[in-house]
Amino acid sequence: MTPAERRAGASLAAIFALRMLGLFLILPVFSVHAHHLPGGDNLTLVGLAIGAYGLTQAFLQMPYGVASDRFGRKPVIVFGLVLFVIGSAVAALAGNIETVIAGRVLQGAGAISAAVTALAADLTRDQHRTKVMAMIGSSIGLVFALSMVAAPILYNAIGMSGIFWLTAALAAAAIAVVVYVVPAAPPVPRAPTGLFGEVFRDGQLMRLNVGVFVLHLIQTAMWVMVPAALVSGANLPLPEHWKVYLPAVVLSFAAMVPAVIAAERRNRMKQVFGGAIVLLVIVQVGLFAFGRNVVTLGLWLTLFFVAFNVLEAILPSWISKVAPAHAKGTALGLYNTLQSIGLFLGGMLGGWLAEHYGSGAVNLVCGVLAVIWLLLAVSMNPPARRATPASAAH
Repeated sequence: MTPAERRAGASLAAIFALRMLGLFLILPVFSVHAHHLPGGDNLTLVGLAIGAYGLTQAFLQMPYGVASDRFGRKPVIVFGLVLFVIGSAVAALAGNIETVIAGRVLQGAGAISAAVTALAADLTRDQHRTKVMAMIGSSIGLVFALSMVAAPILYNAIGMSGIFWLTAALAAAAIAVVVYVVPAAPPVPRAPTGLFGEVFRDGQLMRLNVGVFVLHLIQTAMWVMVPAALVSGANLPLPEHWKVYLPAVVLSFAAMVPAVIAAERRNRMKQVFGGAIVLLVIVQVGLFAFGRNVVTLGLWLTLFFVAFNVLEAILPSWISKVAPAHAKGTALGLYNTLQSIGLFLGGMLGGWLAEHYGSGAVNLVCGVLAVIWLLLAVSMNPPARRATPASAAH
């Protein structure tokens, strides 16, 4: 890659990472913190507060992508980050669960994922686009893992309000990255009509879109219950949850790196992809049957992090390989929309199931969804491997 492409990839991945902290930092702590808020004893509302971010994301990903085609990528990204800052401030000042939900809705209104990935496509050549998409996908997995470790420590030090103010500050930093670090975007060519139909008819793309929906639904549904399980089942106070998350994160990245290398460099993408989905199924079965103490919870969370990080790296890479060149923006917009719907429904579904049927029901439903995803993935064709130039073979 050229220096400009490396700078574009690193800076856009950083924007994604800074913004995704707004979702992930509350996951390990909010379901426990909510008990101190008026209305926080309603698990359905707690799940809504966790997943509300994804609701507005789902509705606005496509409009933001279209607006970025019309008005330019950078202005749209900055506008979305400003809304995110405002939403973080509302959540930080909230005195009840309903106001937290309102703040999360405003945070989600900064639905810039499609615009950021479209800008990444604008700033990179075809032969290097997969690397940049993998950088962005990996940044999400890295931030998620970091959040699991940092959130309990931050909550003990600055409280829930402080975490929301921190996410506002990080989003403001992301605005500076957009303005001063990301290279200038080239003019956006006018796309042909009929792209939505073309993307919807592509079976490969739609199965990948179903996958990112299921992955993020499982992620947010699980974290409606995991913090409470560590407190009540494992007798681990919230400020000490990092003692479980840190080893899990370190071990998961040690396992994830060779898996992603095997997928990309050794042309084993489908095998690694399928194996990670199988691991998701095993985790849900394990949490349902054996997730009762700190050791078993730590084991299942480690395996979950492995599967999540591998899939977060592979999914956008695979999308960028199989999407038609003239419809990449549309394909990525739909991908990010379904990711956001999964984030929203995961929080809602996890909270509702836990309130009415118990935590085991959350694991069972997540396991069934992972099995359905696995069945869809089995019939997928692996992406074609790029031909190596003859000069590179020597």
